[in-house]
Amino acid sequence: MAAHRDNMVEGIEEGNWQKKSAEHQKQYKNLLKRADRNKVLKKLPDLHEEAFSKVDCLQCANCCKNYSPRFKTPDIKRISKHLRMKESVFIETYLRLDEEGDYVVKQSPCAFLGADNYCSIYEVRPSDCERYPYTDEDVILKRPNLTLKNSTFCPAVYYVLERLLKADV
Repeated sequence: MAAHRDNMVEGIEEGNWQKKSAEHQKQYKNLLKRADRNKVLKKLPDLHEEAFSKVDCLQCANCCKNYSPRFKTPDIKRISKHLRMKESVFIETYLRLDEEGDYVVKQSPCAFLGADNYCSIYEVRPSDCERYPYTDEDVILKRPNLTLKNSTFCPAVYYVLERLLKADV
């Protein structure tokens, strides 16, 4: 098990985790479908902590570069107040409605992502950003399509799914 764990970390450090994730999509899908919910939920907090001891989001920022959180009404109110903008101006400047009727960022990468991968609104970021990548909550099982998508560009999701594949869940 230790050797496998090292290979996973190696995959992340070497940058070939995305290739491995693509190869394992079918296995992840089966895992998310058949796994014992309670066993998975019990393991998630430790796996989440372990993943983030190996993954430095500031070295990656794939989520901010390629993906948008939903900006819910409380997020819009909080962020626009922080930026000292009217909500309507904030929406017009930074957001658009997606196919599902949710507000998302107009551009990729996110306008609030700096060249150093720091978020300029980190203290008031959307709740989706704060919760992302959901590796410590039941969203990982409740929304398997989202989890599979996230595993293709978030090394922490890849790490957690790889560990779950090897666990007795």
